[in-house]
Amino acid sequence: MCQHHGPARRTLLQGAAAASGAVLLGGAGTAVAHAETRTAAAEPAMYFRADWNARPPSSPIQVLATPPTYVVVHHTATANSTDYSEAHALALSRSIQSFHMDSNGWSDAGQQFTISRGGHLMEGRDRAVPAVREGSHCVGAHVANNNSTCVGIENEGTYMDVGPTQALTDKLVETLAWLCGAYGLDPQQAILGHRDFNATACPGDTLYAMLPDLRNAVSGLMVAQGMEIGTARVSTEDAPTYPPVPEDEPQREFFHGPGRGADDFTR
Repeated sequence: MCQHHGPARRTLLQGAAAASGAVLLGGAGTAVAHAETRTAAAEPAMYFRADWNARPPSSPIQVLATPPTYVVVHHTATANSTDYSEAHALALSRSIQSFHMDSNGWSDAGQQFTISRGGHLMEGRDRAVPAVREGSHCVGAHVANNNSTCVGIENEGTYMDVGPTQALTDKLVETLAWLCGAYGLDPQQAILGHRDFNATACPGDTLYAMLPDLRNAVSGLMVAQGMEIGTARVSTEDAPTYPPVPEDEPQREFFHGPGRGADDFTR
């Protein structure tokens, strides 16, 4: 496995800015300079379902008019591959979909988006991209009992002891900025990890510890790109619970955690 440790906040910001072509000039002045040119959030380059030869869902995917409240960061709990190619990334999407449909019995891939260790972003669940574009919510199966309020990003690898590659991190920041901008979310509130909702090790100790820096990097990139930072506050009723991982939970290297629960109305 590659030993890519979590980058510092400055590296996160610089990497994401370089990938997007943005220039980070500093705080409020930048926001004012972009005020007249603000448009919809920039959609990152990605591979769509047709690109990775996705199977059609076994039943129609639920789409809610109400946008999601949270963007949830996952790790796939698979090996930290050193194959950073496009072909590997597309094969990863096919593998995840097949596992979710054939082993879990779900209607499609559970997550809305996937990022490979090579930094390739893929559309996951059917209707995920059209929903973001129109401000609605394609309901997935990735956070048990909270799927109606959460959009999820699966990041290839297992990040208990090491961090993701820089290519993955840069694409994650870019994707988080797009989703927060499209849905009018505040990164400081909206970006959470799977373990914030369910008893799971996901997204791994190292990637989870990177979330504060990721939130800051996303906020900085949004300002640099002229995106509005959402001001809506999360209501008490919508706020997630934070169940701890049980003391007797086995230490399983490839444990991802529950993706669907009794309160979820979709597969």
